[in-house]
Amino acid sequence: MGDILSDWYFWTKSLHIVSVIAWMAGLFYLPRLYVYHVEVVGSGNETDDLFQTMERRLLKAIMNPAMISTWIFGLCLVLTPGVVGWDMIWPWTKGASVIAMTWFHMWLAARRKEFVSGSNTITGRHYRMMNEVPTLLMLVIVFSVVFKF
Repeated sequence: MGDILSDWYFWTKSLHIVSVIAWMAGLFYLPRLYVYHVEVVGSGNETDDLFQTMERRLLKAIMNPAMISTWIFGLCLVLTPGVVGWDMIWPWTKGASVIAMTWFHMWLAARRKEFVSGSNTITGRHYRMMNEVPTLLMLVIVFSVVFKF
């Protein structure tokens, strides 16, 4: 299997990067939609329905597939011989950050369900602060991979 992964390394790496870009775009945009949903739209009106549709489609059609493909291609890279040196710190910091990013994704999905049920209690300010989480994790991931501490 290592030979196949080695032969497909550049394809796998390229698809991993594309998947990460799509996932990150959603992780940046969905909390921003939540800010506007809370602060401007409210609940129980046509605009609320529109925002719920946009949030659902972003999560289900873009973010979920991008997260899954990020994980699949990332794991393929991990299994490619010679790509990861497990005696170094960087794969561990990257792995922990990707797990945290996945937790954030799931947190956003849970918040969407609260909008659907009309039970959201989180403020726009809180969503703005949470919107910084993927940025911080992205920095850890990128610096870990580039500098290979």
